Amino acid sequence: MQECLGINISNKLIKYSKVQKDNNTFKVISHGIQFYDSYDLEKTINQIVNETASEKTPISINIDNEKYYYFDFFNLTNKNYAKKAIETEFESFCVDNHLNRNALEGRYIYSVDNQNSDKNKVIYIYESKGDLNERLKSLKDKNITCATPVTTALPNIVRLEKNKNIMIVDINDKTTITTVLNQQIYNIDSLEVGLENAINQINAKENSSLKTYEVCKNTTIYTMEMQQSTTEDINNEYLQILVPSLFNIAQEIKNILKNYKKIDQIYLTGIGTVINNVDLYFQEFIKESKVEILKPFFAENDTSINIKDYIEVNSAIALAIQGMGYGAKSLNFCNESGPGKLKSLLSMDVKDLKGLNLSKLKPSGKKINFSGLNNIVFTIATSGTVVLLFLVIFYSIGTTILGNSINNKKNQTQETIKDTDKQINLAQADDNKITQKTADYIKYKTNLENINAAIENKRSRKNQIPNLLNKIIYNIPKEVQLTEIKNVEKTEKGNTVEHILIYAQSKKYEQLAYFKARLKNANILDNIVSTEGTKDDSTETVKTVIEGDLRGF
Repeated sequence: MQECLGINISNKLIKYSKVQKDNNTFKVISHGIQFYDSYDLEKTINQIVNETASEKTPISINIDNEKYYYFDFFNLTNKNYAKKAIETEFESFCVDNHLNRNALEGRYIYSVDNQNSDKNKVIYIYESKGDLNERLKSLKDKNITCATPVTTALPNIVRLEKNKNIMIVDINDKTTITTVLNQQIYNIDSLEVGLENAINQINAKENSSLKTYEVCKNTTIYTMEMQQSTTEDINNEYLQILVPSLFNIAQEIKNILKNYKKIDQIYLTGIGTVINNVDLYFQEFIKESKVEILKPFFAENDTSINIKDYIEVNSAIALAIQGMGYGAKSLNFCNESGPGKLKSLLSMDVKDLKGLNLSKLKPSGKKINFSGLNNIVFTIATSGTVVLLFLVIFYSIGTTILGNSINNKKNQTQETIKDTDKQINLAQADDNKITQKTADYIKYKTNLENINAAIENKRSRKNQIPNLLNKIIYNIPKEVQLTEIKNVEKTEKGNTVEHILIYAQSKKYEQLAYFKARLKNANILDNIVSTEGTKDDSTETVKTVIEGDLRGF
C-alpha cells in the first residue's frame, strides 16, 4: 500500500491531502485547508504533518514563481542528442535575456508540435534555486520526495482519453490554463487576470482571510435565464466585486480557445470554484466547449464522500498522485539532479576520501650539490656581457629606422585629416539642407493628418449616440432602470472623447454588476468603471453610476 501527502502552498493558504493507493484504487484518507501568515509557514506545515500522521510519509509539494520558455526543435531519435539540443537552446535563452544559468533550476517536457509533426514542442520550466531552497526550508527534516509545478500535476486527476483535448483552468489570485492535447501536456498559459483584486477588496471589508473564503463559498452567481425565473434576493453585495473578475477570466479563455481547432472539455479548479454556479456562468460565455468543475476521476461515482470537499483540495490531491510516480516524472525538481543530490553531497562522510593517495605530496629529501658553482657563475657573466652589447647596438639602429617611419606616417596622416575635414564640412552642409526639407515635410504631413482626423472624427461621431442607446436597450437586464445618461466631452492627448455617465438603479446588487459586465462584453464603452452600489432604504433600491469612454463605430 502506497501513501503520499500532497501540500499546495499558495499566498496565505495551504491545501493538503493524504492519498492512499491500493492496487489501482486511490483513496483520500485526510484533507483540508489552512490559512497562515508568512512567519508561521513552518509551524503550520508541522501542524499539518502531525495531524495527518505523516512524519514518515513521502511528501509532494508545489514549486513557486516558476516561469516557462517554449521552443521547437526537429525530431531526434537519439535521446542524448535531444537532451543536449534542449539544454543548449535554454543556455542561449539565458544569455540573450541576461540570466545566470547557474542560479536557475530547470526541467522540461516535450510533445509533437500541433502545427508541424516533424517538430517537437518543448516546455522548459525553470525557477530560481534561491526560491526553491526557501520553499524546502519550510519543510526541513520532512521526507520531501517530489517538488513540481501545480500546472503540470493537475492532469493527474483527470481521466485522459485518446484524441480528446481538454483545458484545466486554475482560478486563484492569478489564473493558469493547462492545455492537454491527446493525453499530452501541450501548453501552459499564465494569465495576469485572476481573483487577487476581488479577494483583496472583500478582505479589506471582512478583515479576515477565512471570512473572505467563506464569503466566496456562500456567494451564488445566476445566469440570465436563472435571474429571469427567480425573484428571491439571495445574492449579496460582493457579487459586484467578483463578477467583473470572472468576466475578464472568461474573455481570456475565449481568446486562448482561438488557438486550437477543438477543445472538448474545460475543467475549472482553484479558489474560484467555491463560488456557486461558477461553471454555469462560464458556460454562458463559452459555447464551443463543455464547462464543468474538475473532480478527481476516482471520486466521481463515490457517493460515500462529499465531493465538494475534494474539489477544494484538487491541487493537493494531484500533487500527492505525482509524488507516487505518476504524471510527468521528468518535472520533479527534487530528484537526483536537483536538491536531492545536493543533500546527499552535504551529508558525505570524510571516510569517503580514504582512497586518495597523499604520499606523493611528500618532499623527496634529496640535497643540492654546490661544488663548482663559482666557475659556472663566471662563465655565465662573461657570456651575458657580449649578448647585452649586441642588444644595445640593434636597439639603437632599430629605433632610428622606426623614428623615421613614424614621422613619414604623421605627415601622411595630417594630409588625410585635412581632406577628411573638408569632405565632412561639405556633408554637413548637405545634411542641413535635408534636415530643413524634412522639417517642412513633417509639418505639412502633420497638418494634413490633423485635418483628416478632424473630418473622420466628425463623421464617426455622427451616429455614436443613437448606436449607444440601441446597444444599451439590447443589453440592459430586465430589473435594471436608468435614471439619467450624460455625455461629458473631455480632451485626451489632443482628441475629443465622449465620456458617458449612466445612472442606474435596481433592487438587486447582482443585476447592476451583470449590467456592467454586459456593457463590457458589448464593446460599447472603453475604460468602464463604476461607483460602489449604495442602497436607498426608503425605496429599497441600489444605485450606482457606470461611466466610460464612448467607442467609435
